[in-house]
Amino acid sequence: MEPISLKSLAKMIDHSLLHPTFTDAQIKAGCELARKYDVATACIKPYSIELAKEVLAGSDVEVCAVIAFPHGNSTIAMKVKEAEDAVKRGAPEIDMVVNIGKVMGADWKYVSDEIKAINDVVLANKGLLKVIFENDYLQDEQIIKLCEICSTHQVAFVKTSSGYGFVKQPNGMYNYKGATDHHLKLMRANCPSSVQIKAAGGVRNLDDLLRVRALGVTRIGATATEAILEEAKKRGYK
Repeated sequence: MEPISLKSLAKMIDHSLLHPTFTDAQIKAGCELARKYDVATACIKPYSIELAKEVLAGSDVEVCAVIAFPHGNSTIAMKVKEAEDAVKRGAPEIDMVVNIGKVMGADWKYVSDEIKAINDVVLANKGLLKVIFENDYLQDEQIIKLCEICSTHQVAFVKTSSGYGFVKQPNGMYNYKGATDHHLKLMRANCPSSVQIKAAGGVRNLDDLLRVRALGVTRIGATATEAILEEAKKRGYK
């Protein structure tokens, strides 16, 4: 693993701008922050691609668009069309949510066909695909099977969570764990090195980032980008 630098830490971050209430002004400000800190991508909803491209033009920060977000319930044909449209409009990185109900029901042919179809169209347009599992809903054996399918189809990344996969708790409230160490280790152990791991949900500070990096994570989704990288500066990373 390469030595840790401020740049290498920044290039692990997809700066997440996915809250459903975000206005164009907030998305623009978020893209400006992503540009300032020279992160990997600004992760946005598909309608914001043109705005993000405008703000990020001339920088080394890519646009990442989410597909069938956050619940993954669109038809395969619609997911393929949405992914193709996003890549062609200027988002070379695509984060797609699997059909969670099909995973839960063990309809593995459907799940495999869906991932292959979307990955094929993204690759054909010179993009890369990250497949969101939504681990909070899943058992270990389902996560392992998803890793096997994604590895077979040679997707670029497997990703833990959307950040919006809320599970009803015993007290009736909804919450989620996001990227747990157990799930990250499980995903890394069941994917070849050619398939990278993205941790999303719960990576909120520099120590979290360094911890998941040590587990083999190469990308995170984060809203706390500024706090993470300012702390890295304080600790002397250059």
